[in-house]
Amino acid sequence: MYQFRDFAPAGNAPAARLRGTGAFGIAAPGAKPAPRPHFSLVVDLGSGIGSRQWLRGLATCGALCFAAWSFWPAMATTPGLSPPPLAPDLREENDALAIAPAAFGSATGRRMAPTDAVQPLADAPERPTIDIRATLAAAGDIVATLTRSGVSQDEAQAIAAMIASAVPLNDIAAGTLLDLRLGRRLSMTAPRPVERLTLRATFGMKIEIQRTAGQLALNRQPIDVDSTPLRIQGTIGGSLYRSARAAGVPPRIVEAYIRALAGHVGVPGGLGAGDRFDIIVEHRRAATGETQTGNLLYAGLDRATGRDIQLMAWTVGGSKQWMEASGVGRESSSGFRMPVHGRVTSNFGRRVHPILRYARFHAGMDFGAPYGAPIMAAASGQVVSSGWQGGYGRAVKISHGGGIQTLYGHMSSLAVAPGQQVAAGQVIGYVGSSGFSTGPHLHYELHRNGRPIDPASFRFTTRAALSGGELASFRARMQSLLATPVGAAPAADRVTFAGVGATPTSLR
Repeated sequence: MYQFRDFAPAGNAPAARLRGTGAFGIAAPGAKPAPRPHFSLVVDLGSGIGSRQWLRGLATCGALCFAAWSFWPAMATTPGLSPPPLAPDLREENDALAIAPAAFGSATGRRMAPTDAVQPLADAPERPTIDIRATLAAAGDIVATLTRSGVSQDEAQAIAAMIASAVPLNDIAAGTLLDLRLGRRLSMTAPRPVERLTLRATFGMKIEIQRTAGQLALNRQPIDVDSTPLRIQGTIGGSLYRSARAAGVPPRIVEAYIRALAGHVGVPGGLGAGDRFDIIVEHRRAATGETQTGNLLYAGLDRATGRDIQLMAWTVGGSKQWMEASGVGRESSSGFRMPVHGRVTSNFGRRVHPILRYARFHAGMDFGAPYGAPIMAAASGQVVSSGWQGGYGRAVKISHGGGIQTLYGHMSSLAVAPGQQVAAGQVIGYVGSSGFSTGPHLHYELHRNGRPIDPASFRFTTRAALSGGELASFRARMQSLLATPVGAAPAADRVTFAGVGATPTSLR
């Protein structure tokens, strides 16, 4: 008869002692005595917890840890040597070695920091002159560019004043190259004086500053510039964009041409393969060989079937528009424009009056808005009246032509005067509660030929048209542009796309 723990693993000491005994610990007949456990310094502290062998192992582990801690060497902090901070000039020299300053143009003006390969010399000879090519980082930044190149502050300011007497400094574009020659310095600590400075100040002028008899003198060198516009024509073929590019039209001019045509013909659906584009752009050619291409002046389309399109850029009312040859601009249509930022509190039509308490016709729309909110014109027009108008309180009435008028009532203050021209979206007054009103809001009415109509169902359509002397000037300008001959591009300057169907017949 054996107990359950008699079948435990051999590592369990109590179970090992009972293995082979009877129910009362009496040895079974013929059973051999259990062997004595072998002594070991390595004790498994995970088994037999609480036994004498386990306690002996725990004591041994603690003694070993104490011995290791007792003989642990001292780890005192060793003070390190940190280099002193760099001076500002030396810091700029080290910054020139980094990636970020190089990406931004390395405009510090300092040389690179020396490496271990540099050997200092007690005395080194200097070159009598130094030639430097500097680049303007910003428009008109003459003084800063010269001081970065080693010119003294006073001399740089004097040179900038000389250049400003010939051309405004802001007209000198960023990226302009300055060819600079510095002479021999008077002492080792003094900056080098400027011997010669040459720059292309503008497209039509080159400036040279030369030191003669110890004094700087400015020499203007005008450059002949031909400002004849450039005319480019070609067949559209399978793609307007690719055909225009093949004819040498710059990408931004092609985009402007397509935008101009989009208001008069569908692009590309309304274009035919046999149609021809006619483009005239601003163009300048210098006698030294440089060229500049400006804005698009004329956009023409000679259609194989249908009406030809002739558009020219013209400024009307302070804004640039594309006008047809007849002097009429593109028709623009816009829906109902909210005259104030707010919610509609009363629509057009019959309603119960909030004060009189009976049903009557409401000739406009009411917008709830906070006191003092700006009120904007629904469309461009001329102010007919601005002031107190009975039950409307402070009100503004605007005429938009064609018998269309708008009225804005119950204002707290007015921002326009009678006879004044206003543009769509311009502030004409501010929300109030003047006149026959229960609270701050805007009463907005729209009349056509004196009859009120629903503002929410009306669309404003505008079309600029020239007349009188302005129309004569417009037609004279268009005739002069159409008289521009088509340039012939050299064969080496032409760009060809296979299968496009373009006819490159102009300068690139």
